[in-house]
Amino acid sequence: MKRAYAAFCIAEGRVAASLLVAMVVLIFFGGLARLVGHPVNWAVDLATCLFAWACFMCADVAWRRDSLMAIGLVTERLPAGAQRACRLFNLALITAFLLFVIVMGAWLAWTSRSRSFQGIPEISYSWVTASMPFGGLLLLTTTWLKLRAEFGAGRAAAAC
Repeated sequence: MKRAYAAFCIAEGRVAASLLVAMVVLIFFGGLARLVGHPVNWAVDLATCLFAWACFMCADVAWRRDSLMAIGLVTERLPAGAQRACRLFNLALITAFLLFVIVMGAWLAWTSRSRSFQGIPEISYSWVTASMPFGGLLLLTTTWLKLRAEFGAGRAAAAC
């Protein structure tokens, strides 16, 4: 199971990086096309969709690596037990928030299924809004692994 999760982590990082590169290429391509007098309006719209997906995937990669911004000025001065209590409280809050994001994101994706994305009739807005519950699931999985590691069962599982 650890190998499968490690492979998933590598794949997620590569997909997230690919989405960011594709987004930059699309914006650049759209700018060049506009410069030569043949604007490609869908390039920025597609880049916006890719940005939504990349944001959640990159957030999960950063969360897994403990690379998100943190302010430890107060908590670093607390005793070890109080630090652990703060971490557990934060993880509980994050879990509650992510459960809300998943439920409401799924509802939003469902209700926006008939809406077209940026006026393009072939593409549903749900492709963009589905990034929210998907990213929430990724982040929730990482949070649960961090909780599991906090309780001592699988310290290496949270790191990937």
